[in-house]
Amino acid sequence: MRLLGLDAALARASAALWQDGALLAEARQDGARGQPAVLPALADSVLRQGHGRPDAVAVTVGPGGFTGIRAAIALGRGLADGWGVPLLGVTTGEALAEALPPWQREGREVWSVTFAGRGGLVLERRDYPAMMVEEPSLPMPDGPVVLVGDAAPQAAARLRAGGADALLSDARLPAAGVVAALAARHLSAGTGGREAAPLYAEPLALRFPGAA
Repeated sequence: MRLLGLDAALARASAALWQDGALLAEARQDGARGQPAVLPALADSVLRQGHGRPDAVAVTVGPGGFTGIRAAIALGRGLADGWGVPLLGVTTGEALAEALPPWQREGREVWSVTFAGRGGLVLERRDYPAMMVEEPSLPMPDGPVVLVGDAAPQAAARLRAGGADALLSDARLPAAGVVAALAARHLSAGTGGREAAPLYAEPLALRFPGAA
């Protein structure tokens, strides 16, 4: 099974071809801006390496930057429709968790913490909807956790100050190859995966000073 992975959720744009447990090709460009503009060229770069038409397309659906997420989903949908193949979604937290070495996940819940606008954070946990919080309002975990995401250092420091067992990982930005590999696993398991629709954090959970 061959998949094309696309990601532009955070401060990186990347595209990758994955097949049967191996990364065939990958192209990426880091930067806080410009992901929508560079992602099509990155996808074209990996597709031109001649590995054949993908059997499915996978894309990061968020949480993350509004423009990057929408652009990646639109590109993925256009390619998937043109090829007549499925389009699957993977969340930012799922992709970051998938990239962790097994020893970091063992016995720990994975918390993905990414930056939101106006100084807020987005917390993504398994079995919970993604939610926006201010850093001082970050909930304390019930047990050991491992932190991923671009705001993981700040979150880890906050949790440790409160006495939590919080391990800081090196997983900061999603990678398209991991997105494709995770989506392929869902397909192989027959679960179908997540809908490729933008995932945004619950806005009501965020309380800014002076907000109504």
